[in-house]
This record gives sequence, structure tokens and C-alpha cells, in this order.
Amino acid sequence: MTAISTGHAERARRLRAAEDAAELIGTTLDARTTCRELARFACRSLCDAAAVELLPDEVGPVAHERDAGGAPEAAVASPAALHRVAIEGRTPLLEPHGPAATAPVSVPLLAHGQLHGVLLAARAGGGFTAHETATLHHAARLAAVHLAHARRHAAARRTALDLQRALLAEPGRPHPNLELATRYLPADSGTLVGGDWCETVRLHFGRTLLVMGDVMGHGLEAAVEMSGYRAALRYVASAELPPHRVLRQLDAAAARDDRRPATCLLAQIDPARGIAAFASAGHLPPAVFGADGTARLLPVPAGPPLGTGAGGYEPVRCPLTADDTLLMFTDGLVERRGEDIDVSLARLAGTRLPARTGVAAALDEVLLRLGGRHAEDDVAVLAARIRRR
Repeated sequence: MTAISTGHAERARRLRAAEDAAELIGTTLDARTTCRELARFACRSLCDAAAVELLPDEVGPVAHERDAGGAPEAAVASPAALHRVAIEGRTPLLEPHGPAATAPVSVPLLAHGQLHGVLLAARAGGGFTAHETATLHHAARLAAVHLAHARRHAAARRTALDLQRALLAEPGRPHPNLELATRYLPADSGTLVGGDWCETVRLHFGRTLLVMGDVMGHGLEAAVEMSGYRAALRYVASAELPPHRVLRQLDAAAARDDRRPATCLLAQIDPARGIAAFASAGHLPPAVFGADGTARLLPVPAGPPLGTGAGGYEPVRCPLTADDTLLMFTDGLVERRGEDIDVSLARLAGTRLPARTGVAAALDEVLLRLGGRHAEDDVAVLAARIRRR
């Protein structure tokens, strides 16, 4: 009976340890965070000191950091070409000539046949029981699985970001009578890049079509869909249609091809007449900064997003002078988690720029005032101004 009770207790302890590991390790897709979580879990009840060392390919850019407890996390190469990225507990126990009664136990971070690094664990009182050793191996395997996921996530993000930057690196040329500045900023949160994009299309009679779009979703698929929308836009815009008819044709084509839905804002600028014609497919309205630096939002009706096949886009015409700076943007510039969009847009409308600021400087100032470089989502933004004759 005693042996049976002991067996049940042992299985219960292992189950609790497995549940704790699943709860505490792998809360993000960041490799360094996963390593810190593994080291902290090991030090909670299994050892007095723990460190995680990764192979160079797993570390990414080497950074010299310190954790919350002040312990160094410098990426120091070990003799096996590993980089120590996390350390917890009584760190002298991990040193080769430290006060540990036995050498630190080394547990491989192995998942799907691939080695990602090792977990080092040491205790002042001596070795580990079979249960403790099994728990360390379980936690190391769990962390290795999350590290593999983080690696795939990072690779997909790099591919999507490279594609996004390549597609946005060569926007179409606006007419020379229009000053233009654009920026694309990937999200600061580390999530996969999205389908934000902007475009300019030179038209006849000195006009230019400005485009701001946002494909729903994130990742490589969204970036590829964005390139498809951009190519279709260039083709349709070459027919010199007014903005609302351009959107109508784009919507029909996207619905026919079963593309991801996307929002889109068009602005056809006619500098000679001082007029801008707008149409929106579910996109946030543009803003105009006057000569005194104050902003106003333009009331452009937002029709259905592209790809729904519903159509119904309304044209709006507004005067635009050489003293005005037009700002078009994706939602990452203004939206904040838990905040109503009207509050977000009001913050933009309340932004005041220094008078007589250049287009590029005005764009950078807006990004600074609204925290665009640390936004939770991707940000694409465009500023345009009619050149004085």
C-alpha cells in the first residue's frame, strides 16, 4: 500500500511540475524571453542557479543586457560556441571553480531532432533526484519547442518585412508639381508585419493619384496580397478614372479573385485647379494641416472594404492650396488598444505642427507626436503638398 501511495504521489508531483512548466514557459515568441522563463522555472524549486545557453543561430543580434535582478545577461561565448542569454539564482554555482558540491547538470534543449542549446542547473547541496532530473528534461524540451516556434516566426517576419520594404522602396513618381514624403514603420511589438502600403500614380494634366491601403491580417500572405492590390491599382488607375470608380473596379476584381479584404483611401490631386478628389473603401479619413500648423480631418465617407463586392463608394472634393499639407495614413498611426477610434482621431486633429515646416519634417513631427515609431501595429503614412509656382 505504501509503495502504491508513493507512486501516486510521484505521478502527482510530475503532473503538477508539467502543468507549471506549460504555464510559465513560452508565453511569447521571443527566444530570449523563453530562455529567461526556463531559467526562472528551474530556480523556483529545482535548483539554486540556472543558465540557458543557445547556439549562435538561435540568439539573433547579440545584446548586452541585465535582467531585473541585476544579473548580467551578456552573450558570452562558451567553449562550445554557445551564447549565454539567461541566468538566474546564485550564479557562482555555475562557475567552473564555484562552490557547488557537484558540477552543474547540463540538459539539452532538443526538439524535433534539432538542438537549440543547453540548460545548466546547479544546487549547493549536491545532485538531483530522478524526479527533479525528469522535470528539468521536460522543461528543457518544452522550451526547445517554443524556441523552434520563435525561430520560424522570426524567419517568416524577416521574409515578410523584406518583401514589404522591397515593394514600398520604389513608389510611383508623383507629378513634379507635388511635394511628397512617405514612411513605413513595422510594428514595435514584434508581431508579423501587415499589408500596409502606399502608392503614387502620375496622371495627365499635372494630376497625381495618391493611394493608402491596408490589407487585413499579418504575415507573408498579407504582404503578398498587398502586392496584388498594388499591381491592380496601377492598372486601373491608368484609365484616368475618378477615385470612386477606381475603387469600384478594384473591389470587383478583388471579389472575383477572392482576395483578402483591404481598406483603401484615394486622393486625386489637381494642383492647377487647387482641388483634391477623395474616395474611401473603409479607410480612416485623411487630415490636412494648414499654414498655421493646425489640423482638420476631412469628412470622406468610408464605403465597404475592397474585396466585398458591395461597391457603393462616394466621391468628395475639397480645396487644397500650396499652404496645405495632406496627410494619409494607416490605422497603426492613431489606434491604441482599448481606445475608441474617435478619441484616437481627435488626438491627431489636435496635433499642431510648427508653421512653414517642410513636407518630410512635418511627417516626422507627426510620427513623433503620435508615437508612430512605437506603435502596436504597422504604420504607413504619406504627406503631400502642392508646389508653389
